[in-house]
Amino acid sequence: MREWQKETVYQIYPRSFQDSNGDGIGDINGIISRLDYLQKLGIGLIWLTPMYRSPGNDNGYDIADYYQIDPVFGTMEDFENLLNEAHKRNIKIIMDMVLNHTSNENHWFQEALKSKDNPYHDFYIWKDPVDGHEPNNWVSKFSGSAWKYVPELDQYYLHLYDVTMPDLNWRNEKLRNKIFKMLKYWAAKGIDGFRLDVINNISKAKDMPDDTFATPLDDGRNFYTNGPHVHEYIHEMYEEVFGPHNFVTVGELSSTPISEAIKYTNPKRQELSMAFTFHHVKVDYTNGNKWTLGQYKLSDLTRILSEWQVKMNAHGGWNALFWNNHDQPRAISRFTNDTKYRDQSAKLLAMVEFGLQGTPYIYQGDEIAMKNAYFTDIKQYNDHESINAYNELIDNGVDKNKAIKILQQKSRENARLPMQWNSQPNYGFTTGQPWLKPLHHDDYSVEKVLKMKNNVFDFYRALIFLRKHKQILINGQYKLLNSQDNSVYSYERINNKGKILVMANFTDQVQERKIATGFDLLLGNYEGIELNNETVTLRPYESVMLEK
Repeated sequence: MREWQKETVYQIYPRSFQDSNGDGIGDINGIISRLDYLQKLGIGLIWLTPMYRSPGNDNGYDIADYYQIDPVFGTMEDFENLLNEAHKRNIKIIMDMVLNHTSNENHWFQEALKSKDNPYHDFYIWKDPVDGHEPNNWVSKFSGSAWKYVPELDQYYLHLYDVTMPDLNWRNEKLRNKIFKMLKYWAAKGIDGFRLDVINNISKAKDMPDDTFATPLDDGRNFYTNGPHVHEYIHEMYEEVFGPHNFVTVGELSSTPISEAIKYTNPKRQELSMAFTFHHVKVDYTNGNKWTLGQYKLSDLTRILSEWQVKMNAHGGWNALFWNNHDQPRAISRFTNDTKYRDQSAKLLAMVEFGLQGTPYIYQGDEIAMKNAYFTDIKQYNDHESINAYNELIDNGVDKNKAIKILQQKSRENARLPMQWNSQPNYGFTTGQPWLKPLHHDDYSVEKVLKMKNNVFDFYRALIFLRKHKQILINGQYKLLNSQDNSVYSYERINNKGKILVMANFTDQVQERKIATGFDLLLGNYEGIELNNETVTLRPYESVMLEK
């Protein structure tokens, strides 16, 4: 067992975590001021989303300078102080790194624009027009064509994401060497690993053909997702950086089948520590389309989770377990009940996650049951993806009220609300005007939750403790019980010393289920839980973890 397999990761979105200087944007010194809180929670690693110098067109995932901390977050001295203070508390730091693309303000791209002969031109992916049009029909993740024409060069550059984020050309060995040098710079600072953004997109098919558009997923991704040399490139990074520095690495692997995720994370291949995959959080996409008012079936959700559990375990892969992150709406609003059964729902989701095999991730605010923003006007949104999606919905004839409801359900801005610390204005996040308007109709905060009996925060602490001390949660085999159940998710973890049973009622109705005898209660999200012979009665959104 590797040490990080029993630890819990806490994801911080710095812009929204804690502001220390009143400018309305969270910063490094704000994070430092909350390290004792995170130590109390019991987490072992922090994942920081990007804090490099950036114009902010994609909230930091458009990097203008890989070597500089963006002044909005602080200084390099502040960052070094954060590293030191975290390490004093036995908390490791994982930095987010974007290697598929840069900002168009990056020095490399500014040089690439000067001429086709410039040595940096080949750091990016350029194609000549085809019959006066784009080189192929690939679609940007941010909507529209994935190509941008530059008249001065009579060429298009590829941008799988925002038009201001040109894709890097990993076929260029000089680029790869520049990247390895930069990664080693951060390793020398003393960081403990990387979360690698959209890393499975870095290798594109050489001929870059048109996609078929037979389904909403045939938008070009068939020719750049898990491309021809991606494993080769990541192994090269392992040999150059990850292995020598004993890094914890997690790859964001959207649209990746289990067979590929196993390749990325089987330690024998020397690539990544674990995989972020997203099939389970696309379960409410209607016919694969995100921007719909989607509904989900619990049996679909459990089938997906179970398939990944069984196959990754069988072939040496390792999952990163999560419900929420900076790109996902809050699961408590999406899959459970964030009003009447808010506390029970938050605890249920936590228990289901922590009972699975993999490394659990807590996204800031999960531990106090933060919920979706429920913004009512497009003017409240900052996120380019959400605004573009809204405009596209309107252009396609969707009325404004429905378009807003879709964003209320699916926008990633839901996860980017400022952290709710106390009962002061703006929840104590800032003394100034927050960059994103917080909710003013929600009375939940760290201050309030910590005063509550049997609160969500302490429930997470208990789960983190169990992960560290129950070997069965690390190495136990996974078994789904009743795959057709659309009300209760029941699964077992089994090893040669015993068995753990997790049961979670995803409905607002009382549910009864039969179980084998001999189980004792390990943890539950209600008070007064009783086991009655071979039956468990689960109240609305009740979850139990049983052991024998």
